[in-house]
Amino acid sequence: MEDFADKGLQVVVGLAIFAAIIGLIMLVVDRAPKSGREKLQVAGFLAPALILLAVGLVFPALQTSYISFTNRNGEFVGLDNFVWMFTQPEALVTLRNTLIWVVLVPLLASSIGLAYAVFIDRARGEKALKALVFMPMAISFVGAGVIWRFVYAYKGAEQNQIGLLNQILVWLGQEPKQFLLDAPENTFFLIAVMIWIQTGFAMVVLSAAIKGIPTEIVEAARLDGASAWQQFRNVTIPTIRGSLIVVITTITIGTLKVFDIVRTMTAGQYETSVVANEMYTQAFRAGEPGRGAALALVLFLMVLPVVVYNARLLRKQKEIR
Repeated sequence: MEDFADKGLQVVVGLAIFAAIIGLIMLVVDRAPKSGREKLQVAGFLAPALILLAVGLVFPALQTSYISFTNRNGEFVGLDNFVWMFTQPEALVTLRNTLIWVVLVPLLASSIGLAYAVFIDRARGEKALKALVFMPMAISFVGAGVIWRFVYAYKGAEQNQIGLLNQILVWLGQEPKQFLLDAPENTFFLIAVMIWIQTGFAMVVLSAAIKGIPTEIVEAARLDGASAWQQFRNVTIPTIRGSLIVVITTITIGTLKVFDIVRTMTAGQYETSVVANEMYTQAFRAGEPGRGAALALVLFLMVLPVVVYNARLLRKQKEIR
């Protein structure tokens, strides 16, 4: 109880100090000379955000970069952690799995979402059909993992199956299968969960983009005798290209950071680990913070170009508008 009161007091003091600093900044800005007041206002309001960004992002990034060159005792070991990452079979399996995730999830989720958006466009019951596909987006990755563990659940052939897929196999006269244990196909069963979640996001964004296509263009294509496939290939895809790239890159970023699904369903065992999960395992389970930091650094370098490309694309679209 005493410890709880101390922590509560620390929180109150911290908030009071933060409010005092903000108040002081506003006071200084308000009383600044008129000649440089505008610049001082910009600097005054940006300063707290920049300081928090430096403390919460830049400093941890630099610290993580340094730790990636040390061993479990904090001694400098150069590139040993990176050599381990690209030479050990277990680490290579992790990188291979991450690559499979990054290729399959954005491609399949975007393709299925686009096909669904095209087929239900202006169809009867469109809103209800959209809601069915979008609902998984409201579920957390952990919740989705728990749900799909039941779908993949395995019982011996002599027992009643509680997993949907194994019950279907039994109905078809097949032996039940341990979907999450048999490598390498177990990785694909995990990937299916991510696709299930992300398809709703792709469908909503692409459906909105399709509805934004000018009617004149569609009518002109029809008057020229274009078939449905030709309209899709020559009108729909080029017109929604920007939205399609944003969807693919956004899903790619989310896929590179995937952790919850793997952790919840297999904990990275049976050759299903990915970079984010292995980073957690090495840093907090195996007592190898250097290896965990090296994996975090590689993950950051993998995500960074996608984020930069996404930001540049959004800026270009904004300039066009």
